[in-house]
Amino acid sequence: MTTTSPGLERFAAPSSSAPAGSGAPKLPRRLRRVLSLDDFEQAARRFLPAPIFAYVSGGCESNRSLRANRSAFDGFSWLPRILTDTSGRTLATHLFDRTYAAPFGIAPMGISALSAYRGDLVQARAAAAADVPMILSGTSLIPMEEVARANPAAWFQAYVPGEPERILKLLDRVEQAGFGTLVVTVDTPVSGNRENNIRARFSTPLRPSLRLALDGLTHPGWLCGTALRTLLLHGMPHFENSQSTRGAPILSSRVLRDFGARDHLNWEHLALIRRRWRGRLVVKGILATGDALQAREHGADGIILSNHGGRQLDGAVSPMQVLPAVVEALGNDYPVMIDSGFRRGNDVLLALALGAKFVFVGRPFNYAGAVAGQPGVAHAIGILASEIMRNMALIGVRSPAEVGRRNLFAPT
Repeated sequence: MTTTSPGLERFAAPSSSAPAGSGAPKLPRRLRRVLSLDDFEQAARRFLPAPIFAYVSGGCESNRSLRANRSAFDGFSWLPRILTDTSGRTLATHLFDRTYAAPFGIAPMGISALSAYRGDLVQARAAAAADVPMILSGTSLIPMEEVARANPAAWFQAYVPGEPERILKLLDRVEQAGFGTLVVTVDTPVSGNRENNIRARFSTPLRPSLRLALDGLTHPGWLCGTALRTLLLHGMPHFENSQSTRGAPILSSRVLRDFGARDHLNWEHLALIRRRWRGRLVVKGILATGDALQAREHGADGIILSNHGGRQLDGAVSPMQVLPAVVEALGNDYPVMIDSGFRRGNDVLLALALGAKFVFVGRPFNYAGAVAGQPGVAHAIGILASEIMRNMALIGVRSPAEVGRRNLFAPT
């Protein structure tokens, strides 16, 4: 007799061939061939205009870090344990003061509403339905207040300027919007050298041109379903959340974005944020063990190891490579989280085995929202959760908290 593990029903992908009367939801036709998160990327490549896909998918310079984020997982192998009863396994994972339904969440991704109609809201609602965290990017195009109403448990990620007065005004707005967790990204003193954007003629704001118009016309699904639909129903999108007030429009021939003096940021600014911010504080973009220790000393409630998905410093180490040393330095009780390059349930489990408390995944959820809206994001969450659930049984563990170094092969 076949049994379903507890908790899997929330994430199980709807069946395209469910028997009549079974009660199983039917998967939309456009998602029936999407079996992995990589499949979403291929679908998005066809759906999105080339400049927008280049922005979402690319890294910087020669893409060394982008590639290294994926190859970092190749250095680890599982040592499965057999004849362990895993029938009662669950994905439930405790982080901070609550238990989430899975050990992963949606990483912050800028300009998501350019690739997917109402992209940030799509991600927020899907995350709320699945009971996993979603982090709203500071470079998003939908006001933070609207996203917080759609998902009161969402986190907010800020690119804080290097000016105290502007920092405090932004914190006031984030608090008033109702966010309980602030994620401060610290690896962007300047923007990375994203040559792929220049080659694809992508910029922020986008510059009107004949090439841009042709890219839209040759992708009618995106043009009608995302771009024109947004303009008709909501007007021209702006960078809504970079500062305490509305920023530049997404399409303009003259306006420039105001990034603030980010290269002025230092530990005193983080101390200021900690004094002012009454909620949970997470620091994102750490790779060095010494910086992780400093962040904890400055009052960070947790950290996210990240190289910005390979989009900032080309050649920066993969977070997976530094994870063991950072966990050893901070201790097993401190919340060390991680992102950059995660695509499979196996990837998530490897990070957990090395001591990470939680994993955040970015680009695949952007692609999923672009291709199929909220059902696409829900399907992506289900794929990843199902992979983790299946592989836990094959490894021989019953929960994400159970997986550890003992489950990894260590050659002598």
